[in-house]
Amino acid sequence: MNKIINYYNQFDEWGRLDREPIEFQVNWHYINKYIPKTGNILDNGAGPGKYAMVLAKNGYTVTLTDFTPKLVEVAKSKAEELDLAKQFNGFYVADAKELTSLKDEQFDASLMLGPLYHLQEENDRIKAVNELHRVTKKDGIIFVAFMPRIKHIFSSLLYPENWKPNNNMDSINQFSKTGCFNHADEGRFTGAYYFDIEDIKPFMEQQGFESIELIGSNVASILTNENWDYWKDKGEKEVGKIIELIIERAVDPYILGMSSHLLYIGRKRDS
Repeated sequence: MNKIINYYNQFDEWGRLDREPIEFQVNWHYINKYIPKTGNILDNGAGPGKYAMVLAKNGYTVTLTDFTPKLVEVAKSKAEELDLAKQFNGFYVADAKELTSLKDEQFDASLMLGPLYHLQEENDRIKAVNELHRVTKKDGIIFVAFMPRIKHIFSSLLYPENWKPNNNMDSINQFSKTGCFNHADEGRFTGAYYFDIEDIKPFMEQQGFESIELIGSNVASILTNENWDYWKDKGEKEVGKIIELIIERAVDPYILGMSSHLLYIGRKRDS
């Protein structure tokens, strides 16, 4: 787990969402659609708090957790800088598998937009989702991020030298079976787990959630910088229409495998 801390100590996660604004816009559209109008919200594995700050701006009382101490400190500073500290009910360094500082059924809605990427053991993934279930109120809404396996398979085929050790078919075939990926290049994204898309809803339902939506957060990742330059040259209105299209079609099950990230939306059932 120290590799996760080391990675995020040197990686600009706040900047990543600035560089990939469409992912944030798509996620926020659907979060805003389903989240209760008021209440206590958990942002679990929040990183520097990009989503937490928007929730706070919209009047929610937010509790923020992350595994990396540096990112929790960044989030605290961001809240103060944006004059939002009064909207926060705490900033905690916490493992998503053991939210010991949080009470049962404390939150009207909960976000977990990162931790499952890093948990390669199924028992650990189950623990993290069970903790989310425990701290969320009955009928509370949850938002959980996943990475789809098929997208990474084709990314490896397209750019094999960028995704070592997936620069040969034996490694790619092994990854296809296990979903576990460990970068060969030092300092790249940490050991990760990618789900088969058809397993996501059953996995969450087995842990006590009712499925509402599964959306493609970042279908725009298939577009290159050259593609975007073409559309940007046509003006802001044209780019705006693209974003509207991507948001509208994010729920289309036929495009989920094109997206680098997925967002699961569910409701906590009775225990």
